[in-house]
Amino acid sequence: MMRFDSALGLESRRGPFATAGKILLYSGMVVVFTGPLLGLLISAFNKTLDPTSFTWWPDEFTFDNFVHAADRNVYLYLFNSFVVVGFGLLLQMIVSVFAAYSLARKKFRGMGVVMLIMLATMMMPEEIIAIPLSLVLADMPLLNVNLIGTYAGMILPVGAWGFSILVMTEFMKEVPVELEEAARIDGAGELRTFFTVILPLCRPALGVIGVFGFTMIWDQYLLPLIVAPESSMWTLPIALRSLRSDEEVGIGVLLAATLLALLPSIIAFLAFQRQFMRGLTSGAVKG
Repeated sequence: MMRFDSALGLESRRGPFATAGKILLYSGMVVVFTGPLLGLLISAFNKTLDPTSFTWWPDEFTFDNFVHAADRNVYLYLFNSFVVVGFGLLLQMIVSVFAAYSLARKKFRGMGVVMLIMLATMMMPEEIIAIPLSLVLADMPLLNVNLIGTYAGMILPVGAWGFSILVMTEFMKEVPVELEEAARIDGAGELRTFFTVILPLCRPALGVIGVFGFTMIWDQYLLPLIVAPESSMWTLPIALRSLRSDEEVGIGVLLAATLLALLPSIIAFLAFQRQFMRGLTSGAVKG
């Protein structure tokens, strides 16, 4: 039977003192990593008499914080975030799978340059391209369309992400070419081969880019700040910063909005968890 050891090498330790030490260590790790989340969950449903106080134990269970969050348009900002992440992630995954197929299966001049450009976009901070991006979105080349103040202005720039393309490219390279050749011998065209043979085998990679892509788009701050001049177009990350600086907003409303911002990422991970873990471990074990 295969056994797994932790990075700390504690599995080899035996005896009552070692067991007690591991229990204390693991308990401390659980408290460190889950404590803030548990405190957020409790405080979001806690009725606080002092709007500036933060308590780890609920005095009175209530939904008032979420009711007052509606008065601050938190649910409108949440809706805007869902619109951006929904269409943005769909567009990103479509672009990633087709771009990865071209890079993994097609041979053309300048392929190395294309890969280098994608790596360069991943290494470049968002602040560097903020001004050029705002100019491009204000006047789209050839189309002469202004995307400032529209959902499209927040969706199109996240439609292509170098990380997702690279992950899909490396995964598609591992798909045996013989499967494609067998499909073509049976009379399948290139698109049918792609959708019925290659793409189903890439579901673990789709789970990986789905989780990371969702998190990347959901946490976008600078792009919505550039595109959304009016508060009605804000996404939840921008709204959290505004609520944090508003002295009239109590800590309860802020924590309720923070919990609403956190839950979609957790749900997305749970939804893609199986494929995500398979994608991370693909190629780690052979034979």
